[in-house]
Amino acid sequence: MSGLSLAVAPRSDPDHTSEKPPSDGPMQREQTVMGGVMGSLRVIELQLVAFIMVFSASGLVPVLDLVFPFFASAYILALSRLAFPAVGRGGGGGGGGGSREVFSGSRGFRAYVVAGTTVGLFLPLAYVLGGFARGDDHAVRSATPHLFLLSCQILMENVIGGFSLFSPPVRAMVPLLYTVRRIFVIVDWIYDVWFNKTLPANASIKDVAWLWFGKTLAIANLLYFSLNLYGFLIPRFLPRAFERYFKERDEIYSKMAEDKPAGDPAAQPAKSKSRRLRKLIDIRLSKRLIQQSAWIEM
Repeated sequence: MSGLSLAVAPRSDPDHTSEKPPSDGPMQREQTVMGGVMGSLRVIELQLVAFIMVFSASGLVPVLDLVFPFFASAYILALSRLAFPAVGRGGGGGGGGGSREVFSGSRGFRAYVVAGTTVGLFLPLAYVLGGFARGDDHAVRSATPHLFLLSCQILMENVIGGFSLFSPPVRAMVPLLYTVRRIFVIVDWIYDVWFNKTLPANASIKDVAWLWFGKTLAIANLLYFSLNLYGFLIPRFLPRAFERYFKERDEIYSKMAEDKPAGDPAAQPAKSKSRRLRKLIDIRLSKRLIQQSAWIEM
């Protein structure tokens, strides 16, 4: 959810190449429980996606937000073909059966993901359904674009996460693109509920509570997804994806150079190119790790 369901909790492995023998230790049992919780959340999210997209396509979503998923899908496919083709296991480059997991989070980080799912998906869904029940078209029209884009993001994350044909940078771009767009949508939501929604002087307590629930929910979504974008996706998730991608590509180039015969005239230039590429990547990775360490210490 919001990129974090893609980053945390490994996806299903149809080839069963990354299976490990079960362990009875307490750490293994804890990881199994947390993995089961995250897996259940993904199932619930997919069920909600089908439901949300039905009433989101009923004229409540602006045309720009309806077109955005098609643009994002075309851009992601272009990146996967032209800029960052898959290497290793999914790209036919020989690679092993490593996990497609990009970022491994702690138990507290997984709790942060669950909190984001609640704030970004479940509570806005309850708000929209409550608006339908109360006849509050303003509330429904304000929150539906956010739910529509989030449902498309969840669907794309689950589809891309189930295939090894997409490289880590491509998978990292999905939550990045959608989160940036949804922040603008949430700003419009905040403007609607804070400045365009008013109550009569004799409004009941329930109406006042409902109004402030919508205002608080909009602010909470802006805070969470801004923190998610500027505190995790850009400084942590995206660099980790590029680091893994270039590391895997360097390993494949090195293996290809080593497999060539020693007497082959093309072997020496290939080895020289591989050594230069490895040295350049090591320098860049070292600089990135130093920057991340300094950022963490601050």
